[in-house]
Amino acid sequence: MQLPTTVTQHEMASGLSYLKVNSARCDATIFLQGAQLTEFTPKGQAPLIWVSSDEDYQMGKPVRGGIPICWPWFGVHEKADWPIHGVARKLLWSLENVEEINGDIHIRLALPMDTVDTTFWSHKSSLVVTFVLGHSLRVDLTNTNLGDTPFTLTQALHTYFPTSDIQKTTVEGLQGAQYIEFGEGPFAQNDVVGFARETDMVYTQAPTVQKIHTPLGTMMVAREHSTSCVLWNPWIEKAKRLSNFRDDEYLTMLCLEAANVMEDAVTLQPNESHTLSTIVSWQ
Repeated sequence: MQLPTTVTQHEMASGLSYLKVNSARCDATIFLQGAQLTEFTPKGQAPLIWVSSDEDYQMGKPVRGGIPICWPWFGVHEKADWPIHGVARKLLWSLENVEEINGDIHIRLALPMDTVDTTFWSHKSSLVVTFVLGHSLRVDLTNTNLGDTPFTLTQALHTYFPTSDIQKTTVEGLQGAQYIEFGEGPFAQNDVVGFARETDMVYTQAPTVQKIHTPLGTMMVAREHSTSCVLWNPWIEKAKRLSNFRDDEYLTMLCLEAANVMEDAVTLQPNESHTLSTIVSWQ
C-alpha cells in the first residue's frame, strides 16, 4: 500500500506495529494491535488523548490509554471467565486504506474475523474502524451482519482524556440523562459532574454532546448512533490495582466513552450495518 508522505509505519522493539501521522493539521499514532489510537494532537494545541506514563506496549496486552475498542461486549461478561471488554483490543487488525482527503488523513482498519475465537463470537460479521484525523478527531466503528440470522452486541470507544487536575475538572452536558453506578440506579443526572471519588457511571438517554472542562482547556466530545456513554475515573484505591498505571495518575485522566450498552445495545438483522462514532476536539 502506498502511504501518503504524512503517514509512516513503524515497529517497536516489542514487535507492535504502528502508524505515525504528521500532517499539517495534527500528529497521531495508531497501533495495528487493537486498532488503538494512542495519540492525537491538533497542530498548535495540547494533546487530546491520554496514555499512562507506565505503559510498556507489549504484544497481546491493550495499551493503558488512548482509545481501546471494546467489542463485542462492554465491561464484565455474564460468563465471568471471559475477557473484560471483549476481544477486539488484543487482536491484530488489518490496514485496509490510508488516504488524504481535503487535508484530513483517513485511516481504515478491519478486524480479520478468522482471528476471533468462535467461543466468544460465532456470528458472520465484519468490523471496521475509520479514523479521520484533522483539526478534530473522528472515529467510526462499523459492524455489519454478513449472516442470515440477527445478533446483538454491546461496544464502546473507551476514550481516555487528559487533565492537569481531576479535582478541577467537570463534565457538562450529561444533565437529563439516567445513570447506573456500581450496580445501583438508575439515577437522574441533574447537575454538571465533578470528581471527588471513584466514578464509574453508565449513562443512558444521554445528550449527544458533552464538554469536559479542565485547567488545560475545554474538550468537546460528541457521539453519533449512540444514546449511551460511560464516565470513568478509578480514583485512589483502584488506581493502585490497575496494571500499567501509576498510583497518582488518576489525577491526570478521565474516560468519557461513546457506547452502545444496556438498553442501547445494537441488534443487527442480516445485511444490516451500524456505525458508532465519537468526535473530539478542543473548543
